[in-house]
Amino acid sequence: MSYFARHVFLCTNQRAEGESCCNALGASEALDHAKGRIKSMGLAGPGKVRFQKAGCLERCGEGPVLVVYPEAVWYTYVDKTDIDEIIDEHLVNGRVVERLKLSDHA
Repeated sequence: MSYFARHVFLCTNQRAEGESCCNALGASEALDHAKGRIKSMGLAGPGKVRFQKAGCLERCGEGPVLVVYPEAVWYTYVDKTDIDEIIDEHLVNGRVVERLKLSDHA
C-alpha cells in the first residue's frame, strides 16, 4: 500500500508577467482551500489524502491544473466549488468528475 491513498499535485507555478500560468489563475488560493477542506473532513494524512503544490506540470494552456495519483487523472478547475467537487466526488467517492477531467493526450 502507498503511504497516501491518493496524492494530489496542484500546479502553483508562477511565470513572468503576461505568460500563462496556473498561479495567475488562483492556484495558490485553491491549494490553501483544498488543504484546509481535507483536513477539516479528516481526510489528510498517512493512508489518506495529500494535497501538495507542484511546479509547472507542463499543461499551462489548460490551467489551472491538478493531477490525482495513483489514478493519474488530470483536472482543470475554475474556483473553489470545482475543487470541492473533485474532493467530494473523486477523493471521497472514487468517481471521476468528467466535466473537469482533462484529456490524457496532448
